Amino acid sequence: MAKTTANSSATAPDPAPASDPGGEDLIQLRSLQLAHQAESRYQASDEELRHFYEQMVLIRRFEEKAGQLYGLGLIGGFCHLYIGQEAVAVGLQSALDPKLDSVITGYRDHGHMLAYGIDPKLIMAELTGRAAGISRGKGGSMHMFSVEHHFYGGHGIVGAQVSLGTGLAFGHKYREDGGVCLAYFGDGASNQGQVYESFNMASLWKLPIVYVIENNGYAMGTAVKRGSAETHFYRRGTAFRIPGLPVNGMDVLEVRQAANIAIDYVRAGNGPVLLELNTYRYRGHSMSDPAKYRTREEVQEMKDKHDPIDHAKAELLLRGVSEDEIKAIDKRLRGIVTEAADFADSSPEPDLAELSTDVLVENY
Repeated sequence: MAKTTANSSATAPDPAPASDPGGEDLIQLRSLQLAHQAESRYQASDEELRHFYEQMVLIRRFEEKAGQLYGLGLIGGFCHLYIGQEAVAVGLQSALDPKLDSVITGYRDHGHMLAYGIDPKLIMAELTGRAAGISRGKGGSMHMFSVEHHFYGGHGIVGAQVSLGTGLAFGHKYREDGGVCLAYFGDGASNQGQVYESFNMASLWKLPIVYVIENNGYAMGTAVKRGSAETHFYRRGTAFRIPGLPVNGMDVLEVRQAANIAIDYVRAGNGPVLLELNTYRYRGHSMSDPAKYRTREEVQEMKDKHDPIDHAKAELLLRGVSEDEIKAIDKRLRGIVTEAADFADSSPEPDLAELSTDVLVENY
């Protein structure tokens, strides 16, 4: 085989142009990160912060009650609690227009519905399989749905909500209604092939969608570093020219600020954004998960040092809200959750005839 010499006509390939992946392209992909670094936390008014706190406490108390009802056998099937991750849904969805924007998520969906202002009674009734539930008692914990509230599930197929959310975003663009879709999925679902097909389509067509990876570190029970080659999930859209942003998902004000940056970018017609919300669930993947893949000490440290509700409470106290006011908020919200549980318990189950309804949507 002939050797190539310095005088040979064979030459090395031309170096990649500066714009791929550096230069202007890299600046564009990092533009949201730079904006977030410049101002990382939302400057909430006292009233706004109080509202965020109340929403997070409502989700926490609701999920605690759901866990109790599951233990009593009043909630059947699977039940995935949102305890610990409250700042994600509250921070992001507080930046949406509920009359215009759409939300879709996986099967850990109770918190997202509560954060969108849906009646806790209807959600609890759905959890317990009652006719008064938001999906008439047919969806249960994993498959809640409300066209009225622009909340499109609640999906049990891992990663499928990403493609469905991309379709919702296409609908917004097709109708030219100015809406944005917020599509949640987890660190485990981020390895699904359909996720990247959706990224490619959304970027090509500049669809109005914010992809949200709720990275709670363990997927269904496997630590991120054991299941993902790239553990910085906000980089996952780089190959599709989708800017990404890492966010502390345990700080509701940082989440809200990231939401503002991302939604403004998307609503302006620039195409999709990928947010990585680094968060933590205190319970296992589901109520049947003993969570032996992590230590009690790790969980306790997260509760003691990073709890989103405790952080918001501390900030409220610094702003002059008294401990008595905080206790009054908690008491009122516990009452709302108790009332929701009582409503569910006293509501009838669906009639057997309901088994054959809603099988196919006939009106488009």
